[in-house]
Amino acid sequence: MTFSTVLITGAGFAGSTIARELANAGHRVHIIDKRPHIAGNAFDELNAHGVLVHRYGPHIFHTNSERVWQYLSRFTEWRPYEHRVRGVVDGKEYPFPINRDTLNQLYGLDLDETGAAEFFEKHREPRDPVQTSEDVVLNSVGRDLYEKFFLNYTRKQWGMDPSELKAGVAARIPVRTNTDDRYFTDTYQVMPAEGYTKMFERMLNHPNIQVKLGVDFSELTDLELYDHIVYTGPIDAYFKHCYGPLPYRSLRFKHEHLADVQQFQQVGTVNYPNDHAYTRITEFKHLTGQEHTGTSIVREYPEAEGDPYYPIPSDTNEALFKRYRELAEKEAGVTFVGRLAEYRYYNMDQVVGAALSAAKKLIERLRPSS
Repeated sequence: MTFSTVLITGAGFAGSTIARELANAGHRVHIIDKRPHIAGNAFDELNAHGVLVHRYGPHIFHTNSERVWQYLSRFTEWRPYEHRVRGVVDGKEYPFPINRDTLNQLYGLDLDETGAAEFFEKHREPRDPVQTSEDVVLNSVGRDLYEKFFLNYTRKQWGMDPSELKAGVAARIPVRTNTDDRYFTDTYQVMPAEGYTKMFERMLNHPNIQVKLGVDFSELTDLELYDHIVYTGPIDAYFKHCYGPLPYRSLRFKHEHLADVQQFQQVGTVNYPNDHAYTRITEFKHLTGQEHTGTSIVREYPEAEGDPYYPIPSDTNEALFKRYRELAEKEAGVTFVGRLAEYRYYNMDQVVGAALSAAKKLIERLRPSS
């Protein structure tokens, strides 16, 4: 039988998942990444002080997908971890997402669950239709909570007003009438026991997979050698920005190690919606469970320029993306998958799910003749 040789660009979740599936099916895979490491934005490493940190900001794994959970569990053991976040308003920390404790602590109330529901109903500003992120928040919690927790954070994070962002951005954040202070409520909330990079190393450890790092797809001149290409980079870059650049939001990370500080903050992440140029501080030892005499933190500064991290969900950007997608649909020898290639605000588990589906279709398409 004759198997195919496939080039995959990007060694993050999308590229590595497809690489492994194709390799298991017998195909030869060349996977490249322009960065000097695998694991994409989930790359983690021991810093100079021996603390496991996420170079590109915190990545907390959570999923309701049994399929994704079972798949990744082939490559890692897990550490149970439920992420908790606090939001700072007027110098005090409050549970976030907003729940009953947030209301009681912020307003000096003693609401039960029914009382919290009545509070939201009394203060919400009904919107119909709900089209923007501003609509979502005002429709659920009202203006005061919107201005305290969402408005300025969104402006910093996205460089746009919530009224300019699609509803799906704010809809990711729940509002609760109970006292559940977990950021996520997914069935599986865990962290790779040895870190993401170790997990990716096992995914790509296959005799049919060849990994080359520090290689930029745009500089390759031997694409004719491959039977198929899987592209996980920015879709507009693939087409040399022929319709103009798609907007992305970037981040700058300021890492800091605090020697002889056992714990810097009470929870994994603290949001600063109204203060500072950064949006949040994450302390890694909460996520990893690592024991160390010191601790390491990271501050995140959203920026307009730099590596593309987040597609910016707006009607204008979606329309531009659709033009690129029409071009992509005509590229018979290329599969586009992942957050940047599909211009979608995917979570990690969603990327893996999309990659598994894409791999299944590709394996069927490349099925060797006997």
